[in-house]
Amino acid sequence: MPMGEKQVAQNGPRHRLWSLSDSEECAKDEEESGLKKHLTPLERLTMNMCHDEKTLKELLVGRRVGFYQVRGQIGSGSFSKVKLAFHALTKDKVAIKILDKLRLDAQSLRMLSREISSMETLQHPNVVRLYEVMETPCRMYLVLEYAGGGDLYTRISTQGRLTDAFCKIVFAQILSAIKHMHENNVIHRDLKAENVLFTGEACIKVADLGFSTRVKNRSDILDTFCGSPPYAAPELFRDDNYMGPPVDIWAMGVLLFFMSTGTMPFRAETLNKLRRCILDGSYSIPTWVSAPCQRLIRGILRRDPSERCALDQMLGCEWLLPVEMFRPRAPLQMNPMALVEADPESLLEEEEEVKARLEELGITMDHITNNQGKGSRCAITGVYRILIHRAQKSRGAERLPVIRGVVKDPKRDSLRAYRSLRHTSKFCVIA
Repeated sequence: MPMGEKQVAQNGPRHRLWSLSDSEECAKDEEESGLKKHLTPLERLTMNMCHDEKTLKELLVGRRVGFYQVRGQIGSGSFSKVKLAFHALTKDKVAIKILDKLRLDAQSLRMLSREISSMETLQHPNVVRLYEVMETPCRMYLVLEYAGGGDLYTRISTQGRLTDAFCKIVFAQILSAIKHMHENNVIHRDLKAENVLFTGEACIKVADLGFSTRVKNRSDILDTFCGSPPYAAPELFRDDNYMGPPVDIWAMGVLLFFMSTGTMPFRAETLNKLRRCILDGSYSIPTWVSAPCQRLIRGILRRDPSERCALDQMLGCEWLLPVEMFRPRAPLQMNPMALVEADPESLLEEEEEVKARLEELGITMDHITNNQGKGSRCAITGVYRILIHRAQKSRGAERLPVIRGVVKDPKRDSLRAYRSLRHTSKFCVIA
């Protein structure tokens, strides 16, 4: 047989085999495509995480964690970094705090456990929400509410001090958040401008509870120095035991000074000098800060913790009197088992909406029941918390405070009247 004919004879059958293989592959693809059309979004996602090459590669390189597609970095800390992410099912933006467990000592791991415990306790429109916790042998992932408006420190550093009206709106929200924490026996201990975040709608979110602790009673004595030195209360520098609430209140006074003036009340070149300034309580408020605001700052920044303004006193102070706070609605259950155990007719409007959306995604009550007891360490809980939070926000649960009136400052009004009188007299003389 000539060489050419031999090659055709050899290649012919082989070519037919390849065609048959391609046909089988096409049939298999069509079968899988048809199957996927009948799968729920949850089933499709689960299948992709097990078999899809692109998804598996994303999981391998860290571009995907659990049900979340990870994007760029938006923050960092000593042992952590924060990245923007999207939930693959709900499409909501979240922030994922990624911690390297191998770099955490025993004390840091205890603090991380306290942070998770504190956030599980809190549900307030001005406190960052915890949706889900994931863990691998090397890393811990905290899936948090995303606040995309930047932090208070950056805003003031780039745009200058806040106007008196906006300062009231911001401070009232911080006050509401800290009051909620203290009512739930959670002490923040690291309140500073960098940990006050804005959402796109200018709603305030108090974040980063890494130094927080839970106490049995608000009068419990603590002994750990926490937080940033410029915001630290005098008792922390005395190496004494201290009560938690007054430490947070002092930090609120420093924050109010910073918001009102654009500068810090206590400034020094070294830590020792800063310590002396704080222990001496030496600071001065610019005269152009309104008198009611000055009085509130002085009422908070008192060296004796027992003499500082209480949170309820702040709420009723002259400076905040015109501010009308929207009372947060009763908190909803953060455990999806509430949907299973509740009488269907007793479900709230938000819960009915979330239950319907879960069913659309393919998450049944059986899924929830089979995962009960896992708390935030469950992907189903993560979906539920994101959806319940979205439902709350859509019903106005995070509305901004409103200034309904203006409390007159007699001194300022007198000065304004005097200047007006001088201007009028001068005008009359010229005329």
